[in-house]
Amino acid sequence: MNYKIGIIGGGGYTAGELLRLLIRHPQVTIDFVLSNSQNGKQISSVHEDLVGDIDLAFTDKMNLDVDVIFICSGHGFSKKFLSENEIPENIAIIDLSTDFRLKKVGNSFVYALPELQKAAIRASNRIANPGCFATAIQLALLPLAANQVLKNDIHVNALTGSTGAGQQPTETGHFSWRLNNISIYKPFSHQHLAEITQSLIQLQPDFKHEINFLPVRGNFARGIYASVYTKFEGTIETAYEWYENFYKDSAFTVITKENPNLKQVVNTNKCVLHLLKHGDKLLIISMIDNLLKGASGQAVQNMNLVLGLPEKMGLGLKAVYF
Repeated sequence: MNYKIGIIGGGGYTAGELLRLLIRHPQVTIDFVLSNSQNGKQISSVHEDLVGDIDLAFTDKMNLDVDVIFICSGHGFSKKFLSENEIPENIAIIDLSTDFRLKKVGNSFVYALPELQKAAIRASNRIANPGCFATAIQLALLPLAANQVLKNDIHVNALTGSTGAGQQPTETGHFSWRLNNISIYKPFSHQHLAEITQSLIQLQPDFKHEINFLPVRGNFARGIYASVYTKFEGTIETAYEWYENFYKDSAFTVITKENPNLKQVVNTNKCVLHLLKHGDKLLIISMIDNLLKGASGQAVQNMNLVLGLPEKMGLGLKAVYF
């Protein structure tokens, strides 16, 4: 069966990566890409890496004869769009914004981190795709929460590439500013903390400790490298056993005992995890590509689950290592 796909908000980085993946997916066809600001332009004139791959123009008209709609617009847009446009229940919606990630009365969207909620994702057609930092940090911590051992504050230092700031030009996203430069932003107050805490409480209901998160702008284009540590009374052998058991059925989360580097995950849908014990602290290194496992790749992974397709379909990507 070939599934028809619509994309709302087609001009940004996440939409561009989503298009790149869907063009090569063996069981989907892109029906429309809606963008009021780019209406009428060839998609490959905006996403120039797709030249020769897609012969389709942006439109300002939505077609409801599709199987899945991805929403790739800015935070706050999705709620407004869905309040103004009635999407039939038989059409799956996968939202890449923050709008539906938190459980609230009236929110029917499933928080769609596959390593945590695969069964719920398969049973739903309203999907809230997790945030990029949230994905990397949750995957670093879920096995500890599942074993009820998060009894102390958690400390996180995580670097992200410039694509994490979106495609719209900003002072801190400018090449001349980013080159040979790093800076902290939103210390202790990043918006992804709420969804991280929500997932930890799902596995460990008594979790009530601080997550001291320092997000850092890195001087590279893509990827997240998160260093996460907390007190841990067990041995490193126990920790590895827990992580390997927790992720044994995961399609993309990989445990390594070798010191990893960010290039291993760039251009892939993988999360690579590495553990170290130092005194009474456990350090977890967690790495993802912020545009793939942190956004569009995970969205395609969730689409596969919703449609009953093999979870890895269309996501057999190799890291750009050289």
